[in-house]
Amino acid sequence: MIHTIENPKIKVSVKEIGAELTSFFDKENSIEYLWQGNPDIWSGQAPILFPIIGRLLNDKYTLNGKEYSMPKHGLVRKKAFSLIEKKNDEMTFLITADDNTRAAYPFEFELYVNYKLIDRKLEVKHTVKNINNITMYFSIGAHPAFNCEIGDYLEFDENETLISEKIDLIDSIRIDDTYPVLNNEKKIVITKDIFNEDALILSGIKSDYITLKSNNHNRFVRFYLGKPKYLGIWAKPGAPYVCIEPWDGVNDSYHKKSDFSQKDAILRLEPQKAYEFIWTAEI
Repeated sequence: MIHTIENPKIKVSVKEIGAELTSFFDKENSIEYLWQGNPDIWSGQAPILFPIIGRLLNDKYTLNGKEYSMPKHGLVRKKAFSLIEKKNDEMTFLITADDNTRAAYPFEFELYVNYKLIDRKLEVKHTVKNINNITMYFSIGAHPAFNCEIGDYLEFDENETLISEKIDLIDSIRIDDTYPVLNNEKKIVITKDIFNEDALILSGIKSDYITLKSNNHNRFVRFYLGKPKYLGIWAKPGAPYVCIEPWDGVNDSYHKKSDFSQKDAILRLEPQKAYEFIWTAEI
């Protein structure tokens, strides 16, 4: 089922499966800003990544001496959330641990996803609650895809010097090689070849915002990153969208840690505590 909120300027729709954003619509100009999920290219639109980002080495991890399996991007993007609160311009979804999640991830959790409209801005707040009496380890990330054209560009607020980590294109695992992306610059131009080696995986970003712009029109998406540990930027090569992906976590490398608690960029949440992860997009 799909649920919709709106104000006089924008309208947003979210489906219960994955609490995934399905539309970000400019009512004043009748323009859809969100990729509409063409299955011939990429069927996703804005999956929520929890409790891992990307892929585990061999899709497995070890916690306290026991081995578990987990698919790419975690457990919730294909599971049904419950709509627990809805107003005209705001709604909140919730998912909790069940027998299926416990088999892959032995923690009790609550994951709330709140969508709120503020003028021409969408705010998305994810709240992870640890319902255990032990420390919980997890990652969380966003993956929204915005419509664009080849030649459009992403612009940071500040000059950045950034390198991208590389990914093994077969296993989707980080390798030791890197390559430069920006050298005291702001703009990343979206070319038909920029994602031939998969996503850009960036860290150490100074800017709070990145903006999707075009030389062909004055529309934009101004995206608040929220100081994530990593930023992924990705699309299928040549496709008419770009994903802006703040990640509090990262996919495995071939230097795999012996225990999930030591995984690269893993978050640690104490019992009965909560962690908030927020991004916004303004059009």
